[in-house]
Amino acid sequence: MEKDRPEGIRTYNEPAGGWGALRAVAKTLKHQQVVAQGSAMLLRANQPEGFDCPGCAWPDPKHTSSFEFCENGAKAITWESTAKRVPPEFFEQHSVSELWTWSDHQLEDQGRLTHPMVYEAETDHYRPIEWDEAFALIGQELNALPDPNMAEFYTSGRASNEAAFLYQLFVRAYGTNNFPDCSNMCHEATSVGLPESIGVGKATVTLEDFDHADAIFSFGHNPGTNHPRMMTTLHDAARRGVPIVVFNPLKERALERFAAPQNPIEMVTFSSTPIASAYHQVRAGGDLAVLKGMMKSIFERDAADIAAGREGLLDRAFIAEHTVGIEELKADAEATDWEPILKISGLTRQAIESAVDVYLGAKNVIACYGMGLTQHRTGTSNVQQLANLLLLRGNIGRQGAGIAPIRGHSNVQGDRTVGITEIPNKALLDGMEKAFGFRPSDAKGHNAVEAVEAIIDGRSKAFIALGGNFAVAMADPEATFAGMRKLELAVHLSTKLNRSHLMTARTSLILPVLGRTDLDIQKEGPQVVTVEDSMSMVHASRGFLKPPSEALRSEPAIIAGIARATLGTRHGIDWEGLVANYDRIRDKIEIVFPDFRDFNARVRVKGGFRLTVAASQRHWNTADGKATFLTCQGIDEDPRLRAPDALVLMTIRSHDQYNTTVYSLDDRYRGVFGRRDIVLMNRDDLAARGLAEGDRIDLHALAEPADIAMPQKSARGFTAVEYDIPSGAIAGYYPELNVVVALSHYDRKSGTPAYKGVPVRVVKSADQ
Repeated sequence: MEKDRPEGIRTYNEPAGGWGALRAVAKTLKHQQVVAQGSAMLLRANQPEGFDCPGCAWPDPKHTSSFEFCENGAKAITWESTAKRVPPEFFEQHSVSELWTWSDHQLEDQGRLTHPMVYEAETDHYRPIEWDEAFALIGQELNALPDPNMAEFYTSGRASNEAAFLYQLFVRAYGTNNFPDCSNMCHEATSVGLPESIGVGKATVTLEDFDHADAIFSFGHNPGTNHPRMMTTLHDAARRGVPIVVFNPLKERALERFAAPQNPIEMVTFSSTPIASAYHQVRAGGDLAVLKGMMKSIFERDAADIAAGREGLLDRAFIAEHTVGIEELKADAEATDWEPILKISGLTRQAIESAVDVYLGAKNVIACYGMGLTQHRTGTSNVQQLANLLLLRGNIGRQGAGIAPIRGHSNVQGDRTVGITEIPNKALLDGMEKAFGFRPSDAKGHNAVEAVEAIIDGRSKAFIALGGNFAVAMADPEATFAGMRKLELAVHLSTKLNRSHLMTARTSLILPVLGRTDLDIQKEGPQVVTVEDSMSMVHASRGFLKPPSEALRSEPAIIAGIARATLGTRHGIDWEGLVANYDRIRDKIEIVFPDFRDFNARVRVKGGFRLTVAASQRHWNTADGKATFLTCQGIDEDPRLRAPDALVLMTIRSHDQYNTTVYSLDDRYRGVFGRRDIVLMNRDDLAARGLAEGDRIDLHALAEPADIAMPQKSARGFTAVEYDIPSGAIAGYYPELNVVVALSHYDRKSGTPAYKGVPVRVVKSADQ
């Protein structure tokens, strides 16, 4: 421990990656008791004949390396393939009430679930149940509901295309479009915002485009932790001299300097490569101001260039042929003053102008972004303004240029592509009718926030989760947890135990599933599944490990079992035949979604295939067939931030964390070890409140104007840690700090909770 610093807080000076990453992989293999098989297992990750890593959605290169896994990918793989087990005897020994007192890390660290279990309220224990009995019980409960819309069907982004498609088929045949999913909580602003701008809610670039980019802009994401294989791409670009301009409140180590484990010179010499050529620490919630400031500068410079008799700085030919709305955007930029831009962004005029210098000096620009842009009340507007910035110079739809939303879950994009959406469009409904002979409802279903609201209000009585840890991931755990306990039915398809399983309904079941690394054998032999990465590449994933228990079933098999028990022969769907050979599921996907033409043939080609992304070819699937410059009002994310003592909390993941899964209590790149009860604060903000590093603090959320009468949402007893973070912003770990995120605190356009922009007051804890 460094002198006079809180316990577990110390400076970490090593680069991201390198020997530190390899030591962490070795430690993880040992902890999960898979050292012997670990090397062979990891060498099959992201390989043509191997399995797709469940750790992120970064695309696979053309397999030029002998290994294509990263530190956090190795953690995800070994976490799933652990030798630890949670058999029925575990539940005999531990009641649900006792397990509730365990930490989330302890719960998941027990290992893989091995048998289907049902909760007994009389004993407060889960007990084993046979599969057919479990399916019959679920079907009975679903069919007892007065209205199918009283059930919610959640999807985790780790589900395969085949499982997700079968799931949406079952749910739509059952009669509802209630599909809360993990995309609602992360990149829904992308799925809603980009189609209005460019006609598609996906990246317009491929991995190869990064080889041809002249500049890369990075907004609001931490690739070293959340999609670490991206670091190889950024590492290569930095060594070619490509400017990489970063906008992020925290200086994430991987974007500062990175040592590539595949680079023998860096490993032997203990050297590293600087990644960011410029690092702008924008205030939390200041991205909209930055983007409007950059566009304002571009318009001003363009006008000066024209006045000087030159051709201007905009791509006028592209704008004239492919876009609408430029005049409205220009007027909005001109009406936005520099003073509020600088105040809200926290950046100097020089910093913003320097970023514009890079942008205008590059022919081909790629802009990448993550949840630091989407998880705000202005999330949809943030995404659309970034698209505007690129469109000004034609940086969409050509080699080496485009927009790149970087997804976290390994198949969250694919799940949406194959039908997991609460808003089915006509093409989806037409395809379902063609493939299965019935037309599902076109009524809008519930997203994640709407699902929780319906559960709390008692309008929804059943909840089935295809993976994930939904209740813990959602905002406002006090209200969410209470609502989940009011349910009549709760079903979780899971590989491991998590806290959502402990919020028991009248009838609660845990159904153990095969993982991505497990061998999946069905009636007609071993099966493969498919996933879609962040660049719209679809490829096969083949598990090979012996499953943890003979009682485990695959997600498609479980979905089919529930569907048979609930629907019987309704609509004449051959559930057994679809599951016997997943090729039949892919044949149906191809009928519903023609972009998957020749699905079974193309997915067997090494590397898979890319789905059509119309905007990549400058075809705009918008209402008027043009890319649209979209304006938004103002640059102030939340008027409550004007309170004189308000700070903006952004919830973050540690380096030893994957969404709600906490691998350990360390966050080494930020210098935090063995604890998660900390809040990162600027030195001046500490002093202004009479605080010092190490003080115990309480966080009190600023209430919504309409919610003044509601109890104050607070997080108590955290430890203040001095950190390099912009004044006015603080950061702490998710999901622990979800307690101060109101359920109503979300982007009204997309429904995405604003986890990265929560107005709070910070005071010294009363109990110290």
